[in-house]
Amino acid sequence: MTQIHPTALVDPSADLDESVSVGPYTIIGPHVKIGAGTMIGAHCVIEGRTTIGTDNRIFQFNSIGAVPQDKKYAGEPTELIIGNHNTIREFCTFNLGVPGAGGRTTVGDHNWIMAYTHIAHDCHVANHTTLANNTTLAGHVLLADWVTVGGLTGIHQFVSVGAHAMIGFASAVSQDVPPYMLVDGNPLSVRGLNTVGLKRRGFSAARIAAIKQMHRLLYRQGLTLEAARAGIDALAAETPEAAEDVALMGRFLSAATRGIAR
Repeated sequence: MTQIHPTALVDPSADLDESVSVGPYTIIGPHVKIGAGTMIGAHCVIEGRTTIGTDNRIFQFNSIGAVPQDKKYAGEPTELIIGNHNTIREFCTFNLGVPGAGGRTTVGDHNWIMAYTHIAHDCHVANHTTLANNTTLAGHVLLADWVTVGGLTGIHQFVSVGAHAMIGFASAVSQDVPPYMLVDGNPLSVRGLNTVGLKRRGFSAARIAAIKQMHRLLYRQGLTLEAARAGIDALAAETPEAAEDVALMGRFLSAATRGIAR
């Protein structure tokens, strides 16, 4: 049976798997769905049209699915969708989406989200990310797989951060961060590659060498962005093993809307 503490208030219309546990004084609203094996701590509020997957650990004092902090929002039926195997520590705030921007905020799988993180409306956090304490995502932020964000960092609305990028402590991120890069500061600067992260994830020496060359083309040779992109595209033929890494960088640069961190 579902393990619901007697002091918790769970709306009869909420859809909780029988293996879900709910801690003391937690409130769960009528449109909430929670999958198997998920554990909800004490003093949480989970509301709105929020869907939470399986085997998540949500610690105490979280606000999940509250209305967006957007003055244009007028109670429309928007969503928050959280995947599987996520850890969400204390005092985090995840908001619903807003109409006109997809109306959906999403968090993927296997994310490690530390205390006081804010994920605003229409953000999309992919998989295997690490968000340290007091990470703040404004609306419409996109974080790709394996992104790491240092504590006390703010990310401007509509910014995209590419896969395997790492953002250092107390950074102000107002432009798109290309995949694989290591950035920090206020103003933000590119310091190099996230080499440690790539090695931990099993990237071969050949792939890392190709990524280093992409970094040189973007940041070390004084090229225009278009010239750097042409050089990056040519790397796929030179290092076939890194073809997908080159393609990933090409797709990111083509889609960048705020300019890239340089």
